Amino acid sequence: MLKSFFPRIRAFMSIPAHNPDLLKAQYQAFSHQIPLMYLTLLVNTWVLVTSFYGHAPLSLTLFCPAAATLAASVRIMIWWRSRKKDATPARAAQALSHTNRTAGLIAIGFTAWSLALYPYGNAYQQGHLAFYMAISVIGCIFCLMHLKPAAFTVAAVVNLAFVLFFGLTANPIFIAISVNVALVTVVLLVIVSIYYRDFTRLIEAKARTEALSNENLHLANLDSLTGLPNRRKFFSVLNEAITAAAASGGAIAAGIIDLDGFKTVNDLHGHAAGDKLLVALSARLMTLEEDHIHISRLGGDEFALIVENYGTEAELLAFGRRVCDLLHLPVCLPEATVRIGGSLGFATYPQMASTAEELFDRADYALYKGKRSQRGQALLFSADHEAAIYRDASIEQALSLADLERELSVVFQPIVDIRSHAPVAFEALARWHSPTLGTVSPDQFIPVAERSGLIGLLTRHLLEKALRHAARWPEGLRLSFNLSAHDLSCAEGVLRLITLIQTSGFDPRRLDLEITETAVMQDFEVASESIRMLKSLGCGISLDDFGTGFASLSQMHALPLTRIKIDRSFIVNIDQTPASYKIVKSLLALCADMGLGCITEGVETQAEARVLQQLGAHAAQGYLYSPPLPASSVAAYLADMRAYRPLSA
Repeated sequence: MLKSFFPRIRAFMSIPAHNPDLLKAQYQAFSHQIPLMYLTLLVNTWVLVTSFYGHAPLSLTLFCPAAATLAASVRIMIWWRSRKKDATPARAAQALSHTNRTAGLIAIGFTAWSLALYPYGNAYQQGHLAFYMAISVIGCIFCLMHLKPAAFTVAAVVNLAFVLFFGLTANPIFIAISVNVALVTVVLLVIVSIYYRDFTRLIEAKARTEALSNENLHLANLDSLTGLPNRRKFFSVLNEAITAAAASGGAIAAGIIDLDGFKTVNDLHGHAAGDKLLVALSARLMTLEEDHIHISRLGGDEFALIVENYGTEAELLAFGRRVCDLLHLPVCLPEATVRIGGSLGFATYPQMASTAEELFDRADYALYKGKRSQRGQALLFSADHEAAIYRDASIEQALSLADLERELSVVFQPIVDIRSHAPVAFEALARWHSPTLGTVSPDQFIPVAERSGLIGLLTRHLLEKALRHAARWPEGLRLSFNLSAHDLSCAEGVLRLITLIQTSGFDPRRLDLEITETAVMQDFEVASESIRMLKSLGCGISLDDFGTGFASLSQMHALPLTRIKIDRSFIVNIDQTPASYKIVKSLLALCADMGLGCITEGVETQAEARVLQQLGAHAAQGYLYSPPLPASSVAAYLADMRAYRPLSA
């Protein structure tokens, strides 16, 4: 019994060191209640002193109360100041332990002093003394109710002495008072126990709620697939980093990564393989994290970087190349070993942006430019890009207000038999002359139209004009026309194109529709269905810029293609570049094996044409043969050539 009794007493009298939240809550409550307890005790004490002053010795009516007042005042100041301090668990534990230890000593001191006054008073003064002890202990119990051991200690010390002392006086009134006080104290201690239990449960419930809230907040800021911070967390960290940089005069960079070729992995091996690839690449990116580098997943195959105090722009781009090189390494998946890449756009604060949103948008613009011109590399947003943004905004505004029927036109560049130079087809190329901007290059307004969603409207206007002119050509000549990714992205847009072709009066079997690898890769299934719908009209389907995208041979084979156009980047200086020579030779052989026609683009020198002819190329296009011609000049060009050889469908 004794072995279990003492540990229970020890546990009852100890503070809840295992529960830091409860410690802090008790400390915060005490910082308001303890000063009131001391103040109440001192007021009651000095009121009692006035009853006994002149009857009891000065040591009891002056010196003892004065010493108690000084000690209590110090404690009041300590607790009063503690309200403004952070209640750390360590500080709370220290203060509560001190209160727990001193509660009994204070109770003994005040009880001894009170009872020492008793012999010097008459019946009224003794009654006042009994009232003082009873009311003071009740006040102390209430003020100490957030620390149950202290409350019980004070109640036990004072009331045990009170009951024993007044119960043994043989005075029926004092005996009744002592019994009354004992009963009230028991009830109060039961109330204190219930309150303390409920208070503890409330604090524990609050702690569980906060933990759950923190967990939910953590999950809300976490990408569930990769374990990286998500888009929401990225912008939170970005705003904090900008605020810190503004205060310290530092600089930060935001980067956006877009994976190159990720959709191909999804299409070939399934979304499960794509998810595994994202997890693997995320793990690689995590190896780059440091105190000043933060990595997030924005969604899909996009990731983001925040680099604080990045150093020089050269150092930032070197880090960007390191990121891209890391993403380009092969990844071993259960389904296959794959290799993709990543393009990265950077923007810096405060040099090129003043807010988080502006910084993100400019990094995104740098990414967009990089994917068009430097795929697989890191590009930093520059003053030239800023000028381009304003230019593109002006172009978008002018396009949205343009009279497309009047302002748009088409020119035609011949596609010729590489041996005879006889034209076999013409490619329609867009031209735009704006009343406000003047002549705008297709390289400028076509991308703007694609981003703004106006490209579908432009395509229909341009195709209608091209078909109208081509209807006047000799029967053997074909028309080649470019479609954008947007044109293939929805069935409604394709049906509009089909209706336009059918009502034009031009034979669809003489029409070649050019698509790019990028357009196909955005949504292979939808693009494939759109291409089949167009092919069912009898149109030829050409894959433009072949070799610059990420289409696989299996995907290319799955498309109903009739021709491939080899990108001019492989043709330039082919007579001096062995690598280009081998690539073009392989592509020509591939087309022959697959029964596809092949057109080489961008031929500008006799040496290039001679090499292509030696490799067995049949059709070519470029400034060597003719620049793009206005529609009104096509008839004269054909008359000059005097002959042409049709390109088989």
